[in-house]
Amino acid sequence: MIRFMKHILFTASLVALTLPAFAQLDRSQKPEPGPAPEIQLGDYESFTLDNGLQVFVVENNKLPRVAFSLLIDIDPQTEGDKAGYIDLAGQLLKRGTETKSKEELDEAIDFMGASLSTSANSIYASSLSRHTENLLEIMADVLLNPAFPEDELEKLKKQTISGITSSEDDADYILRNVSRVLVYGESHPYGELTTKESVEQVSIEDIKAYYDAYFKPNNAYLAIVGDINKADAEKLIRQHLEKWEQGDVKQTDVPEIKAPEATTVTIVDRPSSVQSNVRVTYPVSLQPGDEDVIKARITNQILGGGASGRLFTNLRETYGYTYGSYSSLSSDKFVGSFAASANVRNEVTDSAVYQMLYELDRISSEPVEEDELQAVKNNVSGSFARSLESPQTVASFAINTARYNLPEDYYQNYLKNVESVTAEDVKATAEKFIKPGNAHIIIVGKAADIEDNLSQFGEIKYADKYGKPKEKNTTAALPDDLTAEEVISAYITAVGGEEQIKKINDLKITSSATIQGTALEILQLMKNDGRYFQSIQAMGMEVSKTVINDEEVAVYQQGQKVPMDEEAMKETALTAGFMPELKFDAYEVATELTGIEDVEGESAYIIEATMPSGSKFKSYYSVDSGLKLRESREVETPQGNMSLSTDFTDYREVEGVMFPYTTSLPLGGNQKLVAEIAEVEINAGVDESKFEIQ
Repeated sequence: MIRFMKHILFTASLVALTLPAFAQLDRSQKPEPGPAPEIQLGDYESFTLDNGLQVFVVENNKLPRVAFSLLIDIDPQTEGDKAGYIDLAGQLLKRGTETKSKEELDEAIDFMGASLSTSANSIYASSLSRHTENLLEIMADVLLNPAFPEDELEKLKKQTISGITSSEDDADYILRNVSRVLVYGESHPYGELTTKESVEQVSIEDIKAYYDAYFKPNNAYLAIVGDINKADAEKLIRQHLEKWEQGDVKQTDVPEIKAPEATTVTIVDRPSSVQSNVRVTYPVSLQPGDEDVIKARITNQILGGGASGRLFTNLRETYGYTYGSYSSLSSDKFVGSFAASANVRNEVTDSAVYQMLYELDRISSEPVEEDELQAVKNNVSGSFARSLESPQTVASFAINTARYNLPEDYYQNYLKNVESVTAEDVKATAEKFIKPGNAHIIIVGKAADIEDNLSQFGEIKYADKYGKPKEKNTTAALPDDLTAEEVISAYITAVGGEEQIKKINDLKITSSATIQGTALEILQLMKNDGRYFQSIQAMGMEVSKTVINDEEVAVYQQGQKVPMDEEAMKETALTAGFMPELKFDAYEVATELTGIEDVEGESAYIIEATMPSGSKFKSYYSVDSGLKLRESREVETPQGNMSLSTDFTDYREVEGVMFPYTTSLPLGGNQKLVAEIAEVEINAGVDESKFEIQ
């Protein structure tokens, strides 16, 4: 072994002696960055039909696949009191043609193993190349002969409304909506909000009018990528799309939007929030192809483009305020935007806003270090180079060049232009586009916990979850002599009274809900001795079941019994069924009246209930009606504590007892399941065998 090591050392010394002098590195000197690499964009060929359709073909024979991407270049539209009809029009395109029903279309696409998707301004289809002609025939049928069936529109409207309902209490959803309204204004196409009321008003006539006005070939671009050459592509396109008739397309006069003259703070009060969702945002004048676009990308990447950005490093790594903070600086044909955001704990909201504004100010007031700049340029160059591995990128570059009238060598010179960005360019770009003194600071959170220290950043305003101005919530003080027991008693009375409730020997409730387009059927059976059964079915299969009897509490998910400890069983037995409040004494639940809060515009008493185990949940009872409006509890998640709320609305009387016909239940991931009662049956008899645990 020693001899072997000596041999290695001897060999190494010989190598060192024979190396030329220039092989020794001077590590005190940083190497100069090399020139931007020459890139080879994939080739594309193009042709234009007589009707004006511009077609780009990117031949790629690595895989036997082909894809068609059609883009309709439509200016943003205002939709008024029917906001949402444009998106519905895009979804409805593939719901049937004049020759095929939705089911027949789906079957034909599935038979080929293909995919087809549509939107308000695009159609995308892909398949194996042996199905190219059949795929294009179907795509052309969808494009040229949509049937716009009324029944499918009604289904889409119902799904859209369900989606809005399930998201409207989500803090991120509220933040996006309010940001749009404040940055662009309600009358701007980018500032309009789709609501349940606006969706209800959409008609087939609205859909057809939109299609007739804007789906024109002289307003469209088609990219064909894959195992097909230009000659074959042109033959097929002329065969199937040359009959598409051109026409005049109305241009939209989109109003100019400017950043606010001074920074303001807008709070959307969400009393159940245990964290603040913060955004600093404003419009910018930055169009695709502008000479500042690449500089803006570099500048934003330094500020908040990822986990190495300054916002992330400051707010997460230095101070631990958040799991992540990011920014975007986006170009747009009409009006671009800047936004920086973070979700932070209530108690550090003002500190987090301070640090966000500090970083926005620093990037425009201090030159960026050369090492930081070069690292970001390397990252952007690498991302761009990797994108070239996809032939779809080449097609999108071709369309962008035509659509935005870019120089023919715009993408060919992209990496050179990235490498040429200097620290002085970053500072000048930041001075031009990063405006901490002309911003909307929008915060969705619990106003009572966060508002005191926010006035240092600008005038404080208040808005509802749709961005409409509102007065600051002024919550009345609790009456000195009011107790939790009295609030609960008022609730029992409002529901119908304990005497009427005790007349219920058994109860059967059937409900329905929709999740991601899948219909759910919910069955609940209850007995006045505490037995309980709930089953949730989807497509005829039971996905969840809960059974409670005198001996056990059992919860099943997809047929598998969920392990539960004794405390979890007790809490499940308490909260399941009708009116848990009637079981508080039996379960030794302690109650405390803690305050008054606003719940969807209605003042509510808050009662905190504590189980013997220490587990807590809150119930909110209307000050005016006495009815329960919400239940909430805090849960720990990887992102921190989160408040999950179940809302009760649309109370209706059945045999002298009030039932909430709409219940919104938290699903996690900021989604809710909205269950609607179909029927309530009292003392009609229930299947006793349902309460048996297998």
